[in-house]
Amino acid sequence: MTTVTLADWLLDDTLAPTVHGDSLAPLYEAAARGELALPFCAGCAQPIELDQEICDNCGESETDWRTVESRGVVHTATVMHRREPGLVRTQSPYPIVDIELNSGHRLVLTTTHPANTAPAIGTAVRIGFRHLGGVAIPAIDNLEDQ
Repeated sequence: MTTVTLADWLLDDTLAPTVHGDSLAPLYEAAARGELALPFCAGCAQPIELDQEICDNCGESETDWRTVESRGVVHTATVMHRREPGLVRTQSPYPIVDIELNSGHRLVLTTTHPANTAPAIGTAVRIGFRHLGGVAIPAIDNLEDQ
């Protein structure tokens, strides 16, 4: 059976991240399984940012990637009107949303499907995945009931 990967609604496939050897490989590998994995400090279990190398809490440099609940709340949001021919596929405005996850992490995402409005601050959301060049990346899957 042949698997068909549809093009991402927002970005050109040439912008897909490289999974192997990337510092975010655990995120992409979990996303391929339909899970959301994020980094925690190996020393004190503090949630840390995706690109953070040293824990602000204890100074540890080791990271422990764990699967987390894929739910959170909109911290802030905006609608982007920028077009980049050849890179951004959509011709319509699209949301960029800062989510505070139940795990304590913050992620800046867009949606799994085209949307030209942004959710209100405080809106509960569930994280799903977009597929960019065959790589699953986190995105807002739906807006939860309040």
